[in-house]
Parts: sequence; structure tokens; C-alpha cells
Amino acid sequence: MADFFRKLFGTKNKEDTGEKTAPPKTVDLAVTAPLSDQQINSILLNQYLKYEMKQLIASAGQSVGKQREHNEDSLLALTSTISGGAENVPFGLYIVADGMGGHQFGEVASNATVRIMGGNIIKKFHSYLFNLPTQVLQESLQEVMEASVMEAHQYVQREAPGSGTTVTAALVLGQQVTIAHVGDSRAYSIFPDGRIEAITRDHSLVKRLEELGHLSKDEAANFPHRNVLIRALGQGEALEADVFTIPFPQGGYLMLCSDGLWGVVNDKDLYRFIAEAPNLHRACQSMVEAANAAGGPDNITVVLVQMIG
Repeated sequence: MADFFRKLFGTKNKEDTGEKTAPPKTVDLAVTAPLSDQQINSILLNQYLKYEMKQLIASAGQSVGKQREHNEDSLLALTSTISGGAENVPFGLYIVADGMGGHQFGEVASNATVRIMGGNIIKKFHSYLFNLPTQVLQESLQEVMEASVMEAHQYVQREAPGSGTTVTAALVLGQQVTIAHVGDSRAYSIFPDGRIEAITRDHSLVKRLEELGHLSKDEAANFPHRNVLIRALGQGEALEADVFTIPFPQGGYLMLCSDGLWGVVNDKDLYRFIAEAPNLHRACQSMVEAANAAGGPDNITVVLVQMIG
């Protein structure tokens, strides 16, 4: 494409090449100047600034880290768009789970959770997204998410007793995000002005002590038992998930990650990686690399989602 613009507008004068040219037969009243590579790239970039329809783009990054032998994190990232006529439905399902309970059990818990929740939610939406005529969901989005968490919870208790997992799931439908959350993986809203807001609340001992006023923010950051959870999927008979719906951050990003990222890389750097990256994939890779460069004490998982249009 850049070659096309060079041929169209020219980037060199004939005199510069040493090529002999015949004098023009007519006088051209239009005067053009060669375009620089920077100007050509600007033209190319501007072709992709406007989108007539809303759509989601997403990317993910993951690493075992530097101090763990096995990866007990699991993720699911599913993005689709159905558009036609007057209807445009961006649809995305994103899940991050951080397993616990040792090799195999932690992996089983987290992997089963993303698969069971993903499968259950997609089955619920199949008739809504793909059938004609479209069938209206019988349950609310929050009920669908909560039921999916409970199904995964019961499976982990039955098939991997003694293990558990965090789970943070985001269902994007249109311009709304429905979150289901248990544990200390996190979801964030990231805004164009650089603000990063955690939209989930950690179900951890250190967070509870901070909320009760027993620990300051600085003390909480250095608390020796930061990994102790007071709520996890697969543990305890009664499980209560945080389930709620918020608007998709306009002009910004939705991010899901395990504590192997947020517990190691600060918010300022997380935003910088996004702002400086040419695409979401590079941003995710930069975050993972930064967590590993800081010691990689845990498995690292991140999912970034953007709505364009």
C-alpha cells in the first residue's frame, strides 16, 4: 500500500535519480510535492480510524512465570460480532481463573471452570445469537453468570476435592459488561485519560483486614499472607459470587488478569504498556514480560478487550 502511494504521489524527483527525461509537452498548472514516508504512513493509519459498526477486539497473554514449575492459570477469550440490517450485536466472553491446590488439582480446577462456565454461557446464548427467529433469554444476564459459576463450583468439588480456583468472568453484550467474580483475580476498566479502576473486589484476607481498618494501604501491600483467600470456587458448600453489570469503558479497555500480573506490575506501568503498544497483542506481551522481569513469582495471565466504532 505504501508503494501505491509512492507511485501515485512520487517520492523522488527524476533529477535525483539521474534518469534523463524529455521536456514536457504541456505546462501542468498543478504543483505537487513528494510525500515523505511519515506522510504516507499517516494516510494509511487514517484509513482505519472510523468504523461504522461497534465491534470487539481482544488479545491475551500468559506465562508460567519464573518461580513456578506448572501453570495453574487458565483463560478463555471468545469474541464475535453479528451485524446486518439495523442490528449490531458485539458479543464477547472472557474468563480468567487461577487454580490452587498443587499440580494437577489446581490445573483441573481452573481449566474445568473456564470450560464449564464458557460452555454453559454459550449454550444459553446460542438461540439468541444464531437461531431464527431469535429467541429471548428466559433468565437475566446475572442469573446466567451466577448459574454458570455454581455449576463449575459443584464440578470442582466433585472431581478435584480439596482444590479451588479464583474466577473472573466478563460477558460483553452490546455496550454492557456483566461480571461474575470469586477470589482475587481482577477485572479493570482502563480509560483514555490514564485512569485504571479495579471493578472487582478481592475476596482475600488482606483485603478484608484493610476494609476493617486493621491494615493501611501500605501495610496491605506488604502483608505476608496476601495469597490467603476467604472465598474461592470449589471450596465450601455455599459459594457467593459477586455478579453485576456495568457499561463498557467508552474509548478505553476492559482488562482481566490474575494476581501474577496485578500483584507485581503497578497500574501506571500497565497503562503505559497499553498506550505505547501498536496493538493489544503487543500490550499483553509487554505486561507479561514486565511481570517476569520483576521476578515472575506466580503464573501470569492477562486478557485485554477494546470496543471500537
